[in-house]
Amino acid sequence: MRENKIRSIWKSGGAVINGWLAIPTSFSAEVMAHQGWDSLTVDLQHGVTDYHSAVSMFTAISTTSTMPIARVPWNEPGIIMKVLDGGAYGIICPMVNCRDDAERFVSATRYPPAGNRSFGPIRALLYGGPDYPQHANDTVVTLAMIETRKALDNLDDILSVEGLDAVYIGPADLSMSLGCTPTFDDVDPPVAEAIEMILKKSKEKGVVPCIHNGTPEAALKRIAKGFQLVTIGSDARLMAAGAQGVIGKMRDGLAATGGGSY
Repeated sequence: MRENKIRSIWKSGGAVINGWLAIPTSFSAEVMAHQGWDSLTVDLQHGVTDYHSAVSMFTAISTTSTMPIARVPWNEPGIIMKVLDGGAYGIICPMVNCRDDAERFVSATRYPPAGNRSFGPIRALLYGGPDYPQHANDTVVTLAMIETRKALDNLDDILSVEGLDAVYIGPADLSMSLGCTPTFDDVDPPVAEAIEMILKKSKEKGVVPCIHNGTPEAALKRIAKGFQLVTIGSDARLMAAGAQGVIGKMRDGLAATGGGSY
């Protein structure tokens, strides 16, 4: 079966550099994949992406060594199983708030007897290889999003669920849940304290800590603290930022020379 580079990086003690895909096209996914990300997450929760476009994006990512991940819309077994059958090598599940949530999530990602995943790896066999069914349980990675006050209260129970590989902090939702301004990097003190607690407890339990970031600078600081998967921006944000930089330079140049757009 094809190696999951995410697991290999974690095992070596390194950090995964994860990109984010919100644009529902195979071409943009392919362009992003060729830039050297360790993994790319197809966002079915807040991205403009459905299952059909997600599969085409997984296929495009497969032209490189970048690992395909999906963030599912919700903790619902049907969509979790479908994106795994489509070739995702990791699942980020939102709003995991208690032990039962985490158990249901993990169970949907594992074939029996470890879980209740239904058998039908239609594209996963092409991506992972003909022995996919024998090795999928040990290859696919599970990341539970910790983004609410309730999840913080139940963190020890969530971290103790067998088969949960990682927790993924959503700083914006966590901020809102704690009554703070939603942001990724410069979070308010209560959120910073919560992030530190999640990092500490996940390390103690042997669960990999992961987090969403807005900038490379913030991501590098969090890697230095011990986070082992960091997401920086998204295809949509990167495209907008690049375009804004070009337009800004053009406007400034035209103003300096007295030129104009017309």
